[in-house]
Amino acid sequence: MIVSVISFAFPDALFVNVTTLIPVVAYLLGSIPFGLLVVKVFGGTDIRSVGSGNIGAANVTRNAGAIAGALTLLLDVGKGYLAVWIAGHWTGWNIRWMMLGAIFAVIGHVFPVWLQFRGGKGVATGLGVFLPICWQAVVAAVVLWLIVVIFWRYSSLGSIAAAAAMPVLVYVLYAPGHAPPEFVSLGTILIAVLILAKHRSNIERLIAGDEPRLKFRR
Repeated sequence: MIVSVISFAFPDALFVNVTTLIPVVAYLLGSIPFGLLVVKVFGGTDIRSVGSGNIGAANVTRNAGAIAGALTLLLDVGKGYLAVWIAGHWTGWNIRWMMLGAIFAVIGHVFPVWLQFRGGKGVATGLGVFLPICWQAVVAAVVLWLIVVIFWRYSSLGSIAAAAAMPVLVYVLYAPGHAPPEFVSLGTILIAVLILAKHRSNIERLIAGDEPRLKFRR
């Protein structure tokens, strides 16, 4: 009731107040460490103390099983999607605010306040934030990831390739025949650079030939 009265009397002021919360809400959603929580619920140890120490789905799968890994993947994708959906819902699907929500959701996952700003690498959450923005680019990125993993058996290389390709995929598929808004292109590049920066150690191991390959079971 109060919100209705305020929105009627001061529609612009309410819009500004609500939209200013988008970066905060997106960051807090992105910062939920689902990998850590899922492993603890499954009765495991602190996922940060085993394997690569990453809270993402890949490390969870290797150390807590496929079910825990799949659940972590879905939740990480889901929180990214939700952050952008909320931004769109609050602003009449304003793409600038949606893109801002996407950026802060990925930042939240990579630098979560709850874990002393030491989070995951942002791949799953990065896919999630682009689902409401350009789902076609997400599908293409997943296909690219699968191709790289099948042929070279490096999960990290697939993630690196998908992240590097995402700005191009969004540019081409956002509105075929037309360039996307500049803010979308710049935001996509920022997210891609952030994800690639978090893969620096993987890139170094790939160059040195020390990155572990995936083993496919028959």
